[in-house]
Amino acid sequence: MLVGKAGKRGRRSSIWRGVPRWARICTVFGTVLTMLSGAVLVGTEVLMARYEGAVGKADLFGDQSAGAAQPRKSDIKGPLNILLVGIDPRTPTAVPLADSIMVLHVPADMDRAYLFSLPRDLVVDIPEFTPANFDGRTDKLNAAMSHGSRIPGENPNAARGFELLATTVQNVTGIKRFDAGAIINFTGFQKIVDAMGGVDMYVERDVKSEHKKPDGTARPGNPGGEGYIGPQAVYPKGNHHLSGWQALDYVRQRYPKNGVPDADYGRQRHQQQFVKAMVGQAFSADVVANPLKLDKVLRAAGQSLIFSGRGHSVVDFGIALKNIRPDTIQMVKLAGGPIYNGSRYKGEQFQPGVTDFFTALHNEQLDPFLLEHPEFVNKSK
Repeated sequence: MLVGKAGKRGRRSSIWRGVPRWARICTVFGTVLTMLSGAVLVGTEVLMARYEGAVGKADLFGDQSAGAAQPRKSDIKGPLNILLVGIDPRTPTAVPLADSIMVLHVPADMDRAYLFSLPRDLVVDIPEFTPANFDGRTDKLNAAMSHGSRIPGENPNAARGFELLATTVQNVTGIKRFDAGAIINFTGFQKIVDAMGGVDMYVERDVKSEHKKPDGTARPGNPGGEGYIGPQAVYPKGNHHLSGWQALDYVRQRYPKNGVPDADYGRQRHQQQFVKAMVGQAFSADVVANPLKLDKVLRAAGQSLIFSGRGHSVVDFGIALKNIRPDTIQMVKLAGGPIYNGSRYKGEQFQPGVTDFFTALHNEQLDPFLLEHPEFVNKSK
């Protein structure tokens, strides 16, 4: 966690005086947690209203079309399950694919959280979805968002795609209902990190970029071949202070040839580490005690997020999750392995034991489960 200069603590702006801690610090939904990554909402009602106004809203779960009743503002109680989906949209007419699928589970006490990723190539049964005239099929998990987004006569609708993805994830995990959800634009993360002044991350092994040159520009494609050519950005093992493009580039890498031997599972781990690093940076004095920087962070986060609290606002959730801090977020890895049809790669499947993890989640027994099964714990370093 970065620490602001000592002198800044004594010169905190007068706008913070008299503002209670719960109103100064809240989790930026998506835990931009990414998420989407938990961050902070500091400030007066003006800042809170500005952030709330900047966040995109959508009916991510189909509640409005189903005529669901609106909840009371004070009834956010644990346990909670929150679906966070990262996308990397190319054009308004391109169907969205879920590049990152994470679930944040908050136990009944709401003083800690568990963050786990689902492999985007997980082979699943995607149910039928009438709004998109989709009949259902067996496919990779990230395709659910694509299938659900294809609304006849319209540009692809990411919110509708999220609805089908959420239903599919519920079927896979046994989670009966998500309490909130967010779509995070990965490109927007770069703006958030830059607004915070960068992010501190530990790079666990030497990694080379598949996509970027050392100066951050794109590597050109290889004419007549696969992949990219030219010099590569390099992230040596050790502690680094990464700019926005560097952080985003690092967490995208997933090929063994580039230094990620466990492929997409390694990328999931790096994304979770990135989320936790952003949480720490957002709570640092350098951001919390700097109204101008904080305002930039909030605006960048709002512009990168589409949120549904199923009747609750992002600020409501921020206040409800006020006790969660970086050291109370447990990152979880769900082991899987490839499926082949002969030599042809078909996707991923969970290894035995993951079903037991989901059972422990439903029974609020994750702490004893992880003590008994340390192989499910994803380390920060």
